[in-house]
Order: sequence, then structure tokens, then C-alpha cells
Amino acid sequence: MQADADWGRLRGSPTVLLRPWLQPRWAQAAVDVASWLAATVLAYALHGNGLLTGDRWPLVWSTAVGLVLLKLALAQPLRLHAQAWDRFGFRDTGSVLWTALAATAIASLTLLTVGARLGVPLAVPVIDGLLTVLLMFGSRGAARFLAERRAARSATAGRPSAVLLIGAGDAGSMLVREMLRHPETGMRPVAFIDEDPAKQGMTLASVPVVGRLDDLGRVLETLSVDEILIAIPSADGRDIRRIVDAIRAVDPDMPYRTMPALHELISGRVTVNRIRNVGIEDLLRRPPVALDSQSILDYLCGKRVMVTGAGGSIGSELVRQICRFAPAEIILFGHGENSIYQLERELDLHHPAITYRSVIAAVQNVQRLDFVFRRYRPDVVFHAAAHKHVPLMELNPEEAVFNNVIGTRNLVRLALKYGVTHFVNVSTDKAVNPSSVMGASKRMAELIVEDAAADASDGQTFVSVRFGNVLGSRGSAVPMFQNQILNGGPVTVTHPDMMRYFMTIPEATQLVLQASALGKNGDIYILDMGEPVRVLDLVKDLIRLSGLEPEIDIPIVFTGMRPGEKLFEELMTASERQGRTRHDKIFVAKPSQASRNGLERALADLLEAALRSDADAIRTTLQRHIDGSTVRVTPPGDEGDVASRAASMAN
Repeated sequence: MQADADWGRLRGSPTVLLRPWLQPRWAQAAVDVASWLAATVLAYALHGNGLLTGDRWPLVWSTAVGLVLLKLALAQPLRLHAQAWDRFGFRDTGSVLWTALAATAIASLTLLTVGARLGVPLAVPVIDGLLTVLLMFGSRGAARFLAERRAARSATAGRPSAVLLIGAGDAGSMLVREMLRHPETGMRPVAFIDEDPAKQGMTLASVPVVGRLDDLGRVLETLSVDEILIAIPSADGRDIRRIVDAIRAVDPDMPYRTMPALHELISGRVTVNRIRNVGIEDLLRRPPVALDSQSILDYLCGKRVMVTGAGGSIGSELVRQICRFAPAEIILFGHGENSIYQLERELDLHHPAITYRSVIAAVQNVQRLDFVFRRYRPDVVFHAAAHKHVPLMELNPEEAVFNNVIGTRNLVRLALKYGVTHFVNVSTDKAVNPSSVMGASKRMAELIVEDAAADASDGQTFVSVRFGNVLGSRGSAVPMFQNQILNGGPVTVTHPDMMRYFMTIPEATQLVLQASALGKNGDIYILDMGEPVRVLDLVKDLIRLSGLEPEIDIPIVFTGMRPGEKLFEELMTASERQGRTRHDKIFVAKPSQASRNGLERALADLLEAALRSDADAIRTTLQRHIDGSTVRVTPPGDEGDVASRAASMAN
């Protein structure tokens, strides 16, 4: 308490110049003052060829004291005394340089004016300035080095993990510095591997670059490495997989992880303690597709755009992308109020200039839809509202009819009535030769859009877009797999041979926008998604890219195929003709024309059966009307056993 009182009185004293140096960092101030005195003495010694005679000492000390007082005055507004030497970094060098340079300039100008009377050589303040910088940098560098050594000794009780980094770019060097600065992570960088020939033999933050990926075997034999960190956040899934395959070929037991994007580290959203395990795009087994969206600008700019299912994963991403093209207005149409509310807050924050209208409604309600079209008069409609879960629609086929079929019919009729110029229906590869109620209902939606295209007037375009499985979308398999891995497993897969086409949410939304710009009536657009991926392989990739080993760290359990599922998905029916577009990553399916009278009759039968909740009649009508459909007339299991069906869905 007495010390606090003394310190309070001291702070109130009029010694303005020395006040900052009387703070608890007085030891640092003392070292700086000693360095400044030493710099002046050494400057005289160097100017005099190392000789300081007795008659020069009064001049030396008077010059030294004058320069110290000058540097104190200059250092105060720069808060040089407040620097934390144990964390001294590049940005802190400015105040040191400015103090030394300003003192040198002022002293030199003074000598040019009155130097002859003082007898101080003009070269002394210049040499003093250089020595001041060297001594101040040296003291701060030594303090940081000693602090990091102390932290390294006390951070962990055991030996830190020796880490080999693959990638010696900006991200890798930043990560190394983070490890050295924060030894409490228990990670010690030992070397880099990088493909750039120019970096071979270099050192980054004292860590050497010791070879390329082909040299991995030699490096692991030479160095003691506990784990490998892939420090290339810009690498796509194919490159990540190539690196992982190389690691596993050399040492199958070597643990490895990937790091976050550099902007995530800089922004502080993640740190070296949160090395990411896997990104969604790492699972594609192909480079992500980037489409040319410039052609979209002409027809979206200044238009009123309506997005159904706007609160969902695809719908909300569509809204974000559409905002880039300066629409006059966006109608956010959705059934879930919470998701629409969250999207509103996001638009307010990131797109304050965009005008939007929020509509909470269902596509099944044709009167409500008519009011919306009449009031807002959309020019463009993106239809992303749908029920998409296969097992749930097997249990509730009438809801698939109401939402996916009747809802689409309502929308296209009103789009024709109110002169919508572009109508884009979001479909799925499960609509091809469907084996489920969900897939069959989406195929019916495609047929409805094809039928509307035949009635379209000049300037109107009605198209569909077929998706593969969208990685990371709400309710999709990958987030479920990630949660299962996070909880230690097991990861549940329905069948070891099940294969699917996969795409990312950005790819899906780009495809929708691009298809709307291509615009040929009745066509179905499909993204070139490469080869289908076995779901079991995707699960194993997800586990390995999380730094774990399938069947060792995380078990995989096969639960059996669920009602309505197929082993293989297709992109086209046998009757559809493939065509190319001007974009090499998009192709088009030219559909065969369905009977218009037959379609109207099927829709009437489906609606009547759905209103009666007659599941058998719904399945029979879908199977009868859709070529290639294998929708089961009677779903497997006891229709009355709700508990057993719910249990099968949970698996």
C-alpha cells in the first residue's frame, strides 16, 4: 500500500519529461539510457580512431547527456517506454528508427549552426545514430529471444511434437512464427518441404527448406518427425489428396493435418491451436468448377428477382450471389421464418444497398402466391423450395406431392401469367430413373417446367438445373459425418458400394445462375461433376483429412440401404439427348416431350391421392407417368409401424 501511495505522489510530480520512464518498465528505460550513453562514447572513439584523451572526456560526457535528453524528449510521444520487449516485432521498429533518426537530424542541424563554438565533430551524431539503432535493436531482440526460450521450457512438461511443414509460402512461414511465439501449442517446426526450386536450401524463421515432395522418404529417414502439417491453404482437393497419398506411401502411420486459409489466421477467427482438419472442397476429388458469371449481369442488373426456399443452403447462397449483380429488388420467399430472418440480418450487414422483400408463405398456397406475384411482379424466379430427404418423403409421400409437384405447378402457371422472363427450377440427379418418391416428385417438377416452356411467350425462358449431392448443405450427409467423427464415431454408411456425384454450394449456385443466362426453353442443365465418388471413399477421406485413421481411430458401420435409395445415381435418362453449351463445364439434356394431356391427368390424380393421403395411389401414379421409374407401389415395412420406420431413418 505504501508503495502505491509513493507511486501516486510520484505520478503527480511536475517531472513531465521523466514521468513515463518512472513506470514499472524502468529497467527497459535504464537499458535504453545506458545504450544511448554508450553509443555517444563509441561514436567519439570511432571518430578518433579509438583514442579518447583525458581532455576530451568533458566534451564526450556533455554531448552524451545532451543527446540522451534529446532522445528522451523524442521517445515520449512515440511511447517508446511502453513497448513490450518480449514481443518486439517488425511494426515496433518504426519508433526506434524515428527516435534515432530524429535525434541525429536535430543534433546535426544544431552543429551546422553552432558547431564551431561547441567543438563537436559533425560526424559524431551520425555515428551515434547508427550505434543507437543497433544497440536498441540488440537489447530488444535479446529480450524476446530469452522470453521465448523461457516460454518453451515452461510450456509443456514433455517433449514438443516435431512438425514437418509441407509448403514454405506465406502461410507456412506465418505458421512457423506462430509456433515459435506460442510454444504452449506443443509443436516445434523442424523443416519445410516445398515444390518451388528457388526455395530449396533457404531458411524461413530459422527453419530450413530441405527438399520437395519426392524427397519426403529421405527427409523422414533423416529427421525425427512426429507429425506433418500441410501448410498450403490454397490447394484444392486434388492437390491435398496427392500430398496425403505421398505421406501414406512413405509412412502409413504418420499423422498429418491441414491448416486454415491465411485470411482466417490473420483475422483471428482461427489460430495455430485450431489447425483445421478438412475443408468441404477437399472431398471433391477434382478441382472446383468456376464458371463465367459476367453474362449474368445483363439480365439480373436492375431486375426484380424472386428466390423460393430463400432461407435454405442453396437459396441463401443464390441470394448472396445475386446481390453481386445489382438487382432492383430481391423477394425472399420461404416457409421458415427463422432462416429468412437470419438472411435479412446478413443482407443488412453485408449488402445494405440491396432492396429486399421478405415473404413467409408456402408454394402450395396458390392464392397467396398469386398475391405475391401480383404485388411484387418478379422478372426472374429461382425455384429452390423443395422437400429433399429421401427417407422422409417415403414416409410422407403426400407432402412430396404438395410441395415438390403442386408447388412447382403453381409457380410456373403464375410465372406464365405475370410475364416472368426467366424461370429456373432446381432439380436433382435423383430425378433420373427415380427409385424414390422424392426423386419421382422432382422428375414431375422437371416435366411441369418443360410443359410450361411450350406455352412460354417470346422473351420467356423456363429451364431446370440438375444437382448432384451438395457438400455441406443443410441436412446433407457430410455435416452428419463430421459430427460423427467429432464425437469419436462410429461413422454410419448405408452401403459400401454406394456412389454419388458431388458438388459444392458455390458450384451449385453458379450453375443455377449460369443456366439462367444460357436460357433455352425446356432444357435441363447439368454441371460436369467428374466421376461419381464412392460414399465410403469420401468418408475415409474425411476421417484421414481430419488427422485420424479409418477403422482404427474412427469405426465405420454399414446400416443398410434406406427406403427409396439407389446404389448409383445417373445424370440423364435414356431418352434424353446430351448437348454441349458454350461453357465446357456445363452440358444440357434435351428432354423428350411428354404428353401434355397425360401430364395434366397425372397431376390431377396425384393431387387427389395426396389429399386422401393415399400413398399407394401416389406411387402408382408416379410410376405410371415417369419413364424408367421404379418407385415402389408399397413401401417396405409395416405401414402402421411408425416406430420401426423412424428407427430406420435415424440410421
